[in-house]
Amino acid sequence: MEKLLAARLHAVKVRPYLADALFALHVIEDRAVPTMAVDAYWRCYVSPGFVARTPVEELAGVWVHEVSHLLRDHHGRGDRYARDHGDQGAGARLRHNIAADFEINDDIYGDGLPRPEGAVMPSLLDLPTGLLMEEYLHMSSMSALTTELAWLDCGSAADGRERPWELGPGGAHGLSRQQRDRVRFRVAEGIKGRPGDAPQGWRRWADTAFQPPQPWRQLLGAAVRSAAAAPGPGDNHSYRRPSRRSASVPGVLLPSLRRTPPRVCVVIDTSGSVSDAELGGALLEVAAITRAVGGRRDLVSVISCDAAAGIAVPVCRAESLELVGGGGTDLRSGFARALRSRPRPDVIVALTDGQTPWPSAPPPCRTVVGLFPRPAGAADEDDPDYVPGTPPPWARVVTIG
Repeated sequence: MEKLLAARLHAVKVRPYLADALFALHVIEDRAVPTMAVDAYWRCYVSPGFVARTPVEELAGVWVHEVSHLLRDHHGRGDRYARDHGDQGAGARLRHNIAADFEINDDIYGDGLPRPEGAVMPSLLDLPTGLLMEEYLHMSSMSALTTELAWLDCGSAADGRERPWELGPGGAHGLSRQQRDRVRFRVAEGIKGRPGDAPQGWRRWADTAFQPPQPWRQLLGAAVRSAAAAPGPGDNHSYRRPSRRSASVPGVLLPSLRRTPPRVCVVIDTSGSVSDAELGGALLEVAAITRAVGGRRDLVSVISCDAAAGIAVPVCRAESLELVGGGGTDLRSGFARALRSRPRPDVIVALTDGQTPWPSAPPPCRTVVGLFPRPAGAADEDDPDYVPGTPPPWARVVTIG
């Protein structure tokens, strides 16, 4: 135990941004474990024989290796991958463990942590570094390594499958979900506070640890439905169905409120900076927007817009729409064309990469912007000094992709 804890102190010294995670692990001696292994509840199972024959500096690398499985949630990700891809066979545990090791080993060693002989690296299969576990599983079956690495076992934290020696969720010394999240949060904050101390893989993890990718299709559909259903110009009075309040004033017929179906105009950026794949995605979103307003195609129109706007085309079938453009970008003409349509739309949806000037004043209807992502500070191709502004604050913005 003294040697093992000395190795942990060395790991903290050379990787200070992982200190909170390293000290959160509870050590359990177990001779059934091949080397060192961790479960999803932050218990570290250690073989005494492995500790005795391994130098302190290499043990420090194993500490960092095992805690990396926990921080990067290989347990949950392994479960999801197995469920989504039906990867439940006899060799799935080892394949997932190898792919998880590929993800973390490429930036563990060096700067005080010597790489031990036999470390599992992506180069063993001529695969690139810097990828995620799921990408490695998709690129290779790992069959060339399964016999050679049959001894490899980092515990359920590496692949989501419990081992016989593990204590499970009801065992002693495990961390609750809130405690595990608190450790991850402190580590992520430490990495973002001093980004120069951590490798690129850890910086990428810290940026996304508590900001997971958003379900943008659901967000875009919800934004359109919210804008279309919001109170405003869609409300009108009708005598087709008398108001229930008429009973309180005998002899007087009061009108009831009637919802006028919302009209949506979709302005699609067809400039040269928008790829064919993104235009295809825009057509898919037109179909989704049609469903969001109840399937009424007559209520949805589409305008192609680069530097100038085309005419508003009613939607019959989204896949039959012809998108015209390929020049510069100025969505102001698209907004102006949409507002000149009769009847005027209740909602304008702009699908664009954002490299455009925007109207100086908010249009008199609700606006949703579906934004194709671009690198920060991207400039217009025709003017190297031009940097587009962000979408205006009066628009509801959803990043696509």
